[in-house]
Amino acid sequence: MRQEYEKYTPEDFAVWKILFERQIAQLPGMATDEYLEGIKRVDFTADRIPRFEEVSELLARYTGWKLHVVPGLIPNKEFFELMKARNFCATTWLRRMDQLDYLEEPDMFHDVFGHVPLLTNAPLCNFLVNLSRIALRYIDSELAIELVSRIYWYTVEFGLIREAAGLRIYGAGILSSKGETWYSLHSDVPKRVPYTVRDVIDTPYIKDRFQEKYFVIDSFEQLYDSVGELERLIGEEVQKEGGRRPEAGRPEERTETVSY
Repeated sequence: MRQEYEKYTPEDFAVWKILFERQIAQLPGMATDEYLEGIKRVDFTADRIPRFEEVSELLARYTGWKLHVVPGLIPNKEFFELMKARNFCATTWLRRMDQLDYLEEPDMFHDVFGHVPLLTNAPLCNFLVNLSRIALRYIDSELAIELVSRIYWYTVEFGLIREAAGLRIYGAGILSSKGETWYSLHSDVPKRVPYTVRDVIDTPYIKDRFQEKYFVIDSFEQLYDSVGELERLIGEEVQKEGGRRPEAGRPEERTETVSY
């Protein structure tokens, strides 16, 4: 599949512009500095739907990643194989004007605006590669994939990070949501707790409403450093379930990442 850029309609461009402008207006002071710098690195603007080929070229300079077009949700094995090879799966369709505030399935605004700027961050990218490696190691275990999914959900999609200036957002599911951006940082309803692998894998994720709990990391390096514990705990849970634990694998890291 490819991005058929010529098929985007005036409404598509209008939807992108509205969503971009209202999010970018509220994210300073709420999103992590790395995300705001990432917006500049990948050259996102309100007036132009990103071209995937151009974005992939920019990502390659920082972390070696590229965008891979998918029609929507794809099977676990294919998803993790692509991500392990530094291909980020993204849809090319945009929500309609009457769907600005809620969608059941992620569209391009979520996939691209929410995720892509932080794909210029090396520790987060290395975390994703190793999360995929673990998932593929246990791909036939529904339990293991569920636990990996919880880690992905509460970090990459709905994670918060503590910076010198205070709590900030790095999860794409929040960054692409007008309502949850404010709610995640300022509402008295959800809990905000330190990120630990055990706590995350013990917490089922929520899809139909705002989150009840947000996990807070101290740095993106912390995510990468937690990979070993995650692999150990998943192995233990699979063994308890009666599954056979595979041979240990080595964490993967990219050392030739361009500095910035």
